[in-house]
Amino acid sequence: MAHEDQAYIGPEAIVAKRRQYGYPCTANFYKEPPQIVGGKMHMLYGHDGKSYVDFFTGVSVVACGHCNEAITARTIEQLQKLQHTSTIYLTQPMVELAERLADGILPGNLKRTFFVNSGSEANEGALLVARLHTKRRHFLALEYGLHGRTFLTMNVTGIPMWRTDDFLDGDVTTFIPRPYDPDMDQEAAARRSLDALASVLAEKGDTFAAMIVEPIQGNGGMIVPPDWYFRELKAMLEQHGILLIADEIQTGCGRTGRMFGIEHYGIVPDILTMAKALGNGVPIGAFSTTDEIAASLNRPSASTFGGNPVSSATALAVLDYIEQEGLVERSGRVGSRLIEGLKDLQNKYGVIADVRGKGLMAGAEIRGASDQESAAWTDMLLERMKEEGFIIGKNGVGRNVLAFQPAMVTPEKEIEAMLIALDSALAELSQK
Repeated sequence: MAHEDQAYIGPEAIVAKRRQYGYPCTANFYKEPPQIVGGKMHMLYGHDGKSYVDFFTGVSVVACGHCNEAITARTIEQLQKLQHTSTIYLTQPMVELAERLADGILPGNLKRTFFVNSGSEANEGALLVARLHTKRRHFLALEYGLHGRTFLTMNVTGIPMWRTDDFLDGDVTTFIPRPYDPDMDQEAAARRSLDALASVLAEKGDTFAAMIVEPIQGNGGMIVPPDWYFRELKAMLEQHGILLIADEIQTGCGRTGRMFGIEHYGIVPDILTMAKALGNGVPIGAFSTTDEIAASLNRPSASTFGGNPVSSATALAVLDYIEQEGLVERSGRVGSRLIEGLKDLQNKYGVIADVRGKGLMAGAEIRGASDQESAAWTDMLLERMKEEGFIIGKNGVGRNVLAFQPAMVTPEKEIEAMLIALDSALAELSQK
């Protein structure tokens, strides 16, 4: 049995045990990965006493900070009272959370919420309710989007490396070019995307239940459409009775400077999904919709762990903390400085091809002479920044985009310190 005072086995032993007892698909960043043993707000701590500023937050999850006492205190309080009963019994935290989301958190007339355990489950549920409501089978999605690991969500995922199942339903999803192309300006790429959508809709628009989109493509490389793009897209879908699903798994809960990323574009989706930051590290997911659409999910259904008292109480604490600390506004303000600093580095070093993002969800695309060199340089920068005490992520179709998704509580001085360290790392790389 493991005990609190048990000696740490070290990162090499953990890697060995993962290889022995895990699956071969399990990987990790870094040639010499640290063993993370603790966290406090925007900081992480390794087994060797080294500290790191976390600019990735477990892929946009711990948005309110690691082990945030204002949140964990309420998690512990609920753990000590009631951990689990399943949704077939009455508990208060779940309905309080649903009410809180409906009362001023969710946009527009989205009022009904079904709780699950993860982003994949949330998107799977959204796709299901769209089929039930429209009585149609097919879906639309953008190329290079990522929506989950379950069967339907993998079918609508457009990043090849995440389409793991060799037996996906080949005709269920039609992919539309995303509103980005490195060889086109943003407006032209977005117009090309909508032109392609118009062609598909003219041919078979009455076969689609829904289109699922990320307001900002996260794993696809921090792709931000023009402000008008989703407004025109939704109008086109409405002409054919097709629902719009906003996948807010990464963009939700204030990270982009709005509570939900889709709000930047002035529209309300038909269904909205969330997870990750809603639990600040405690597993939770949800899909929310209107009274009318929710009425279509009327066959017996339940989620054993979805909406359990602990995750619900934690999510309520998260929403309270975001509001009390003004984190939505702060993310927009501090994120603007982060993106501005990254663009300054882009102008200084030719190795940064592009900087994209909104709020505290930003990406810097690294570009070398080849795809392989671009990916290798990205890994080199990650290693160098780790040595300097900064944990940064990576994404993009070619795994060549530095991903910055820090906690929304990260002090501004740490943003500046990271930019200085990245400046130094880029200078070293440029000399090589």
